[in-house]
Amino acid sequence: MSGAKRRPKPRTTGQRRALPRSSATKTSGAKTAARRTRGKRKGLWARYKRLSQRHLYLFKTARFGLFTSLWGTIILAAAVFFFISRVPDPLLATLDDRPPNVTVLAVDGSVLAERGLRRGHVRVDVLPDHLIKAVLATEDRGFYDHWGVAIGGLIRASYRNFRAGTVVQGGSTITQQLAKNLFLKPERTVIRKLEELIYTVWLERRFTKDEILELYLNRVYLGGGTFGVEAAARHYFGRSARDVTLAQAAVLAGLLKAPSRYAPTRSVKAASARAAVVLKNMVDARFISAAEARKAGQQPLRLQAKGDATGYPYAVDWVAAMLPEYVGRHDDALVVQTTIDAKLQRLSQERLRKLLDGKGQKLRAGEGAVVVLDPKSGAVRALVGGRSYKTSPYDRALNARRQPGSAFKPFVYLAALEAGFTPTSVANDGPVNIRGWKPSNYTNTYKGRVSLRYALTHSINTVAVKLTANLGPSRVAQTAQRLGIGSKLDARPSLALGTSEVTLLELTGAYAPFANGGARVLPHVITRIRSEDGKVLYTRQRSAVGQVVAPRHVAAMNDMMSSVVRRGTGRRAAIPRHPAGGKTGTTQNSRDAWFVGYTAHYVAGVWIGNDNNTPMRKVTGGSLPAELWHDLMLIAHKGLRPTALPSRRGPTMPWQGRGAIAGHFPFNVNGHNKGASSQPFYKRVISFFGGG
Repeated sequence: MSGAKRRPKPRTTGQRRALPRSSATKTSGAKTAARRTRGKRKGLWARYKRLSQRHLYLFKTARFGLFTSLWGTIILAAAVFFFISRVPDPLLATLDDRPPNVTVLAVDGSVLAERGLRRGHVRVDVLPDHLIKAVLATEDRGFYDHWGVAIGGLIRASYRNFRAGTVVQGGSTITQQLAKNLFLKPERTVIRKLEELIYTVWLERRFTKDEILELYLNRVYLGGGTFGVEAAARHYFGRSARDVTLAQAAVLAGLLKAPSRYAPTRSVKAASARAAVVLKNMVDARFISAAEARKAGQQPLRLQAKGDATGYPYAVDWVAAMLPEYVGRHDDALVVQTTIDAKLQRLSQERLRKLLDGKGQKLRAGEGAVVVLDPKSGAVRALVGGRSYKTSPYDRALNARRQPGSAFKPFVYLAALEAGFTPTSVANDGPVNIRGWKPSNYTNTYKGRVSLRYALTHSINTVAVKLTANLGPSRVAQTAQRLGIGSKLDARPSLALGTSEVTLLELTGAYAPFANGGARVLPHVITRIRSEDGKVLYTRQRSAVGQVVAPRHVAAMNDMMSSVVRRGTGRRAAIPRHPAGGKTGTTQNSRDAWFVGYTAHYVAGVWIGNDNNTPMRKVTGGSLPAELWHDLMLIAHKGLRPTALPSRRGPTMPWQGRGAIAGHFPFNVNGHNKGASSQPFYKRVISFFGGG
């Protein structure tokens, strides 16, 4: 059938219909597009999921941050409320000028003095302008510009402290310092710093700048046991803070950094140097001109204080200055038990003034100091820091460092004894030349062969120098420090002649082991502090360090030192019936004259000289100081039983000294027995010392 349609062949399994080329291409492109669409959808979904997770994280973080901030704000608000609730009535803070009274008792319980540590609340508007500017220039130049905390100052202070590796500058503003003084204890904790900042803001909002400054100036500690500029000005200069000069204002402002270190009653030199820094700060702040600063810096510090005829002020000042160290800041009334013998203290002041007004005036001796100790405990029985507290409250017994001259020689001889020498060892008194240094004797003569006892008795310089050179200056310095010398000692041969400066208190205390059998003591004046209601705040626990000198060496030293008093340079110090030892000291051109001596009952030291270091007229340790020591010890020993100094003969036997010229003993330099057939000791010693 030609017209019939041909039916297509049936396809076998797996056989595909053949499509035109154009159709196949279209199908393949559609599939690729579909795959791309599906891929895009998957990518979009993944991206959506990532975005959702991120948004969820951000949401959770924001929620946590909001939660934390909310609770942080609540806690901070609670802390602020808590701290502010503890702030005293501001009116009480401004008007509290009641002085915390201090009653100072003598050793027998009698009252030495009653003193208020603050003296009146002085208004800021009556204070001299230069005093205000001195404080601001030194402590807080931006005081009237900041809101209580100086961020820039804190950053600068932190940077300088970091570079120095220690605290060299503080960043606290006056308001911060006031907050600490008013409300906080001296602790270094995070909580305390938070309290300080809160109180600082509170003070700034509650008071005007002038009121804050007024509070600060009336409460800040300024050394010497004084709080506030009024008390300090009266204590150091004998006048109201309303009347201080520019130079005096600079001293007061300088105390704010370190009251104890820069107190003029402790060191006029340090106070003057600090005042110069304050004046420079005032020039830098354009508060004064350079000419005004120069003129103020050239003015001498004339320390004056309220007169006191009792003779107690120097000792009472010492007590008041130490109170913050023992009990911290204390606004309650205090009762302080001391070791001072009221009668001996008063008579020591009177006799020193009488001596200086009489013989001292003719010999150009303007000042002096006295210390009397109990050699067994180190308790200070009398301490006089100058001829007149009214004209100069500067305490020369505690704070003046002067060359002791030959009064240092006992430490040289003790070191020699410990090295094997004896009082009868022989040395050659002759010329000395140590690398060009040629020390001579006071008399400019030489004795030749002498014993060590004779050399110390007559204060022969050449022998002491030779001993020091032989033993080593370091050994001599260590011996002195072991007995109680705390000042820095320059370990050179000249140390033998007392060229390193010491204080009268430490030198006197270092002689105590010779009187008590070899135990070092700690000189002290306070034994107990209690509040007015009887609560004990401090009790002294220890008075002696322990044995520092062997008994045999103590006996040998007393053999030599008693010879000084009986027949040597200290003859004028001898007192009837009471065995005594001691040593004179005189520095070049009679700039300083000393006598330090002791009995079994007391050890006492006397210094005579001038504050400006000008020479006296032939005053030696054996003249005015020995005479005053004699007079005071006569009074102190009245009614006491004569007692021998520690010796080989025992504490109750009468004292009998040995001869002054050496015999021949068969001992070598280390004290070992060499036998009678050995070369005589004196020949070996003389040869060793360069003798003929």
